[in-house]
Amino acid sequence: MKKLNIYFTAGIPQLNDTGKIAELIQDSGADFMEIGIPYSDPVADGPVIQEAHLKALQNGMNLKILFQQLSEIKDSVTIPKIVMGYLNPVMQFGFENFCEKCAENGIYGLIIPDLPPYEFETKYRAITEKYGLNFIFLITPETPDERILYLDSLSSGFLYAVSSSSTTGNISKAINNEEYLNRIGNLKLKNPVFIGFGIKDKHDFQTVTQRAAGGIIGTSFVQILLEHENWEKAAEGFIKNLRD
Repeated sequence: MKKLNIYFTAGIPQLNDTGKIAELIQDSGADFMEIGIPYSDPVADGPVIQEAHLKALQNGMNLKILFQQLSEIKDSVTIPKIVMGYLNPVMQFGFENFCEKCAENGIYGLIIPDLPPYEFETKYRAITEKYGLNFIFLITPETPDERILYLDSLSSGFLYAVSSSSTTGNISKAINNEEYLNRIGNLKLKNPVFIGFGIKDKHDFQTVTQRAAGGIIGTSFVQILLEHENWEKAAEGFIKNLRD
């Protein structure tokens, strides 16, 4: 079965909903989850997730609180949990301290899109390996084959394929980009490829997973958390529909 990965921003709708959302994602049939660290300048994100970051920060979310929340679901949420965030909050917390806390609290891997690959390879890879954490890099249709192979060699868990010149929530060119998907498929990568950015419904997920190992859905799910008063029922139905 193809893998379904659901992203949400920690700290919304209310500060203490993180564990409840994580359990709902698992119980509704997802295979992975990405837990977003709120940040004041989320440049790769579209309006919906930018709004989620702002709301979470207004609610008081920070890394100390997030790790406490993760400790509470360490044993109950057993599907792989990935922490996704920008480099600045991680470095303020201390990279090794961050990795240690992730490992203590059952985190499977990290996505830090603005950490340069060379910096990761030379300074931080040994730390992630010390704490048994996967590290996932992003590629786009503009990424040359040689660099895709390099990023694949640095990554573990999966390789995250995104659309070009896009922020989260925009319609993904990757969904129907045959040349891109064929090129990835012909490279014989060591990691499975998950496609994200702009996957909004069951049709998109099924389209993506004809050509990739998994699909990542964020904006549509986060929109439910932000806009639905009865978000638990709506979120559960959304995920289950993707699997039906």
